[in-house]
Amino acid sequence: MAYYNRQSTGGQSNSGRRFGGNSSSSSQGTRSFRPGKGGRSSGGGNRHGQTIHPSKFINCAVSVEQAVYEPTHLFADFNFEAPLSRNVTTKGYTAPSPIQDQAIPFLMEGRDVIGLANTGTGKTAAFLLPIINQLIIEPRLNSVLIIAPTRELAQQIEEQFTMFAAGMRLFSTLIVGGANIEQQIRRVQRGPHVIIGTPGRIMDLIKRKVLKLGAINTLVLDEADRMLDMGFVTDIQTIVSLTPPERQTVFFSATMTPGISQLAHTFLRDPETVSVRTSDTSESVDQDVIEASSKDEKLEILISLLAKEEFDKVLLFGETKFGVQRLSDHLEQEGFSAVAIHGNKSQSQRQRALKAFKENKAKVMVATDVAARGLDIPNVSHVINFDQPATYEDYVHRIGRTGRGGATGKALTFISRR
Repeated sequence: MAYYNRQSTGGQSNSGRRFGGNSSSSSQGTRSFRPGKGGRSSGGGNRHGQTIHPSKFINCAVSVEQAVYEPTHLFADFNFEAPLSRNVTTKGYTAPSPIQDQAIPFLMEGRDVIGLANTGTGKTAAFLLPIINQLIIEPRLNSVLIIAPTRELAQQIEEQFTMFAAGMRLFSTLIVGGANIEQQIRRVQRGPHVIIGTPGRIMDLIKRKVLKLGAINTLVLDEADRMLDMGFVTDIQTIVSLTPPERQTVFFSATMTPGISQLAHTFLRDPETVSVRTSDTSESVDQDVIEASSKDEKLEILISLLAKEEFDKVLLFGETKFGVQRLSDHLEQEGFSAVAIHGNKSQSQRQRALKAFKENKAKVMVATDVAARGLDIPNVSHVINFDQPATYEDYVHRIGRTGRGGATGKALTFISRR
């Protein structure tokens, strides 16, 4: 379905009538809704997003018969230690993904690696499996540090570590903001093998002289480009400077900008580069725009969309924490099962919301850009940008939550009526 007339010469849009009939039939609750602070009435929402031309939000998914990747290895070929090999087999892993196939051999040799890969390509297992294998051989405490940009991604990494290391008496600890720091301090003091955390909380524990990095022999920087986008470069430089120079360093990123390249080559020694990146904007995502003249009209259209059967698992992006929570609450009042995920939520609240959405107990997850990167959320049918992203790169990461695993996804972005 097309929502925007690509050949439009400025004629009046009827987008308000496309989704659910005459707009005058909307509820009084819809009329009084104000999802964010300030008095902007733009249908686009994000004032920064107005710099992105609407044509950038339009793309028809192309059904292209992609060549099936033929791995040069099977998991059995990596010669993992027996306990790890059993867990990998039990989980049904036989043929590795491209990033796993190409990166694992270098990591097993102890080489530094730069991995360029999109989210959802199996990169977490690509670095965790060699780490666990080495810990089976030499279970040194406080020897592995994995840094991720967001709490959710760090939690996801720990979950996979726990799964692959089951039954091996190898322990990890998660240190992220939004959770009880005293509990995290106690866990660090017990001496885990693997520390997984976000830059801010890692720095907190370093400043408290709780976390010491002198025993680190493996350092992983996951979603490094996102950490730079979020302003963590100084924290990362400080953290890395406190680890031994002879460590093995693994550097994963979705993009390789000059800044990322400079950072990578500052931290890594003679790295092997493995690139399995695909195009920036997924060809498997139908992308279109919806014109609206106000936030009230946007909400009317949104509610009529969500009532359609095809919108069965929707990731909805807003600009501000306050606006996201208001929007989620309003959708609940309208009868939709919705959860919100944003920076004002505690870690446990965010985990519960994410779990409900993953398990289809919530039809809609309303989020700020904290959820746009790194999360593994299966079977998202639609991504809707209620507020436009600040940059086109943010847009690409948002819509990357749908159209995965060979499915065709759909992404819709609200823009101001012209």
